[in-house]
Amino acid sequence: MNKTIEKILRKPITATVVSILFGFIVAALILAAAGYNPFSAFASLLRGTLGRPKYIANVLIKGTPIIITGLSIAFAYKMGLFNIGAEGQYVVGSIAATVVGIICDLPPVLEIPLILLAGAAAGALYGGIAGYLKARFGINEVITTIMLNWIALYLCNFISQIPPFFKSGTTGTYAIHESGYTVLLSKWKTSEAAAEFMAEHPLIGDMMRTDFNIGIFIAVILAFVISFFLFRTAKGYELRAVGFNKDAAEFAGISVKKNIIHTMLIAGALSGLAAALNITGINPHNISHLAMFEQNGMNGIAVAFIAGGSPIGCIFSGLLFGGLLYGGQSIQYDIGAPSEIINIMIGTIVFFVALTKILPTLADRFAKRGGSNA
Repeated sequence: MNKTIEKILRKPITATVVSILFGFIVAALILAAAGYNPFSAFASLLRGTLGRPKYIANVLIKGTPIIITGLSIAFAYKMGLFNIGAEGQYVVGSIAATVVGIICDLPPVLEIPLILLAGAAAGALYGGIAGYLKARFGINEVITTIMLNWIALYLCNFISQIPPFFKSGTTGTYAIHESGYTVLLSKWKTSEAAAEFMAEHPLIGDMMRTDFNIGIFIAVILAFVISFFLFRTAKGYELRAVGFNKDAAEFAGISVKKNIIHTMLIAGALSGLAAALNITGINPHNISHLAMFEQNGMNGIAVAFIAGGSPIGCIFSGLLFGGLLYGGQSIQYDIGAPSEIINIMIGTIVFFVALTKILPTLADRFAKRGGSNA
């Protein structure tokens, strides 16, 4: 019995499940203390997440950028780097995608890849700045990426308010050209045939009334590609070797400085691509003046750590976050509880993820008890 418990405690998935469970427990206690029925609140959360095809589609839409920024953080973490700058890389990616989408008006087969490439390239260059400063001068990437985040925010506010991008009477830019949209069947959905189809197939029709786009499919593909790259290629082995022990990697002939730069370039490209997919896939297809960060990059940090740094795990933790962020609005609408309870839940989950080393310690105690009993 003790050996079974020991094995369970040592599994990474156990720490994640326990963290999520405690997140719900803490949220339930706070709701109860505030006079709300936690069971009604969680039932409302479940309905707001899975109650209609429309809700499921919106959860996927909400989770897409968080999955990809989570991949960005997880990828850098395998190299021993803490990419706090995913938020800034996301912002500059959205700037580049919008600017290119406004200036260029090409057929979709060219327009869409060009916009996505622009976003990824901008994010890569922005991440590369922090990587170069780390490799060349040893400047901690946490400091540089935090500063770069703020530069990106103010750059977005500058670009969104100048001609020829600024749209008069709004707080943002013009939308990108329609040829750059990645919403599934965007033109067909406005036709009479689509209206008839949606009426005859209400479940599919409910989902099609959202901005459901190709982003979630790209996010899943990226997760498998990054996993394959890290664990099945020589370059991925180099990056992980540097993350495990920089001195040993250097002694083995692996260039630590070069791999730091390469890692931040790839991590930045992922965050920039997440932004470009949002610009092409979700209304209003533009950038606006930012009073604060949109938190896609910051939430990606939590997603990466809940997933234990696993690229595949980022898919599930990202969808969990998407469900909490979107479905959590129902708690306020249905029972009047403040939506901030969702942020408390997320914070609690992340907090307990940070304490996951407790479980292996418990496993060691079970192992010792098992040995003493024997």
